[in-house]
Amino acid sequence: MSSVRKAVYRIIEPAERGDLSSKIFDIFMLLLIVSNILAVILETVKPYKFYVYFEIISVIIFTVEYLLRLWTAPENPAFSRPVSGRIRFALTPLILIDLIAILPFYLPMFVGFDMRIVRVFRLFRIFRIFKLGRYSKAMHLLGRVFRSQKEELLIVVVIMLFLIITSASVMFYVENSVQPDHFRNIPQTMWWAVSALTTVGYGDVVPATVLGKILGAFISIMGIGLFALPTGILASGFTEELRLHRQAMGKEPSARGNFCKHCGKPLD
Repeated sequence: MSSVRKAVYRIIEPAERGDLSSKIFDIFMLLLIVSNILAVILETVKPYKFYVYFEIISVIIFTVEYLLRLWTAPENPAFSRPVSGRIRFALTPLILIDLIAILPFYLPMFVGFDMRIVRVFRLFRIFRIFKLGRYSKAMHLLGRVFRSQKEELLIVVVIMLFLIITSASVMFYVENSVQPDHFRNIPQTMWWAVSALTTVGYGDVVPATVLGKILGAFISIMGIGLFALPTGILASGFTEELRLHRQAMGKEPSARGNFCKHCGKPLD
């Protein structure tokens, strides 16, 4: 059984160069995922019985894939323990996405027959698009960028939350007496603060007082600079990751030694 599990693990993991069986499996899963996303979209245009049968077949395949990944998890040194390793493996982001991909089919069996709830669960099928991340180099690159820039992005998120709360609080005290319906409380005013700081400005809630308009203009200008920060951070991260990747592939000379051929990180 150990040799069988190793063989299955090698097949269902993203293919390495020269591994034909794993490559075929990857292509099949990619086509199945894309077909499922198209089916979810087209089903809203005109439902056919075909979509029901296709969903059943897809769920069976995704369920078998999910169970095989749990079964073969101990082949990965990071999850080598039979029980605790599988539990930790089941809580990793990609495996949670695999679980979400099949839950919409099974959950209605346990929550009754309220069709509104069933439709909500069926909408969750669109999350299957995130399964593409396992096979997409672009998604892996995006993940590396977010991991490498997580401290900077966290700081920006904290600053955003601070400005949203501050802007909503100030605007509430300025506009509440004039527009009690639109600026009833601070949580409700946060909607205006978000639309102003993002410079979207839906126009459904606008300041009426002179002071409110001045504050609104100032807050909108601050939003331009604020939301440019994560753009610059991510652009810088992408540039660095692409440079490391090109160096790892030998497309660009390296001044800092060797790089990992899989992730592009510098080697010690």
